[in-house]
Amino acid sequence: MPAATTALHRAVAGLIALPLLTLAACGYGSEAKDVGTAEVAAGAEKIDGLDSVRIGYFGNVTHATALVGNQKGFFQKELGATKAKYAVFNAGPSEIEALNSGSIDIGWIGPSPSINGYTKSGGKNLRIIGGSASGGVKLVVNPDKIKSLDDVKGKRIATPQLGNTQDVAFLNWIAERGWKVDPQSGKGDVTVVRSDNKVTPDAYKSGSLDGAWVPEPTASKLVAEGGRVLLDESDLWPDKKFVITNIIVSQKFLKEHPKAVEAVLKASVDTNEWIEANPADAKAAVNRQLEADTGKALPAEVLDPAWESIKLTDDPLAATLDAQAEHAVKAGLLDKPDLDGIYDLTLLNKVLKAKGKPAADDAGLGSRQ
Repeated sequence: MPAATTALHRAVAGLIALPLLTLAACGYGSEAKDVGTAEVAAGAEKIDGLDSVRIGYFGNVTHATALVGNQKGFFQKELGATKAKYAVFNAGPSEIEALNSGSIDIGWIGPSPSINGYTKSGGKNLRIIGGSASGGVKLVVNPDKIKSLDDVKGKRIATPQLGNTQDVAFLNWIAERGWKVDPQSGKGDVTVVRSDNKVTPDAYKSGSLDGAWVPEPTASKLVAEGGRVLLDESDLWPDKKFVITNIIVSQKFLKEHPKAVEAVLKASVDTNEWIEANPADAKAAVNRQLEADTGKALPAEVLDPAWESIKLTDDPLAATLDAQAEHAVKAGLLDKPDLDGIYDLTLLNKVLKAKGKPAADDAGLGSRQ
């Protein structure tokens, strides 16, 4: 595996040090919040002899599968007498650290922290085992200051964090327009302001930001403050699909407890099926779990458009993760990463086959172990 460059070390160090979001669509801090467990059915048996499986996710709309799976008890149903325990995270690095330390076993997380976590460990700490969501990222601007894409030049545009998924996407978009920005400082033809998603709407409202390239529900919060969607990132991708949330597992847990991992993946696929069949009820379930996890439900003017922009998927859309890694290289945040082996879709494809669904592709980046 190629040695990381100084730029990679700086980017990864910055991601770990900043108490901001590295996961697309979420992150307002660096601590995890433990949340309650569902009831275990009478007569149920433990899987792999485990007392519990610890599942991490973010309290955001792009983690709808995990939110609904918790709220409606899908994970607990498949795990039997093995208790599904949950931890809600506010930043990608803290979830990766929790996975590395064994504080969680399986997590819902975005592509950039997945890539950083995998490459930093030399390919030894995690595997991506499934997909969860696509889309849900927008460039929202002040319509009085920015009326066209060309008007973005010279303006102050926020992203959630140095090197996070949206930051990489925005820097790549800037480069493709022929503009220059220093990736570390954010200074150049556009001023890229790394701003916590929790405070970005207030910063926009105060006039200190001209816009933001952000995930849901932050994008819809900006629109509620008078912003206008100038660009939906989905429009930049083939078939309008790109990974925004993956399912990851520690390699140790995957090796030692494949039945438990398979149970969680089956629950994830079942949850996505239920969401597709019951969109209104699913949206309400997401908001109930968000309120339980964060203490505050989303108002309809934010939840409704955010929900519409997210597409749930069992497929991890591996080719788009590979492309996002290339974007980080082009932006100067990463050396060419070696992503061989980052995926293991064996158990996911077993679950999909049992349901008569097509297999997911790992884009040639699957584990050969």
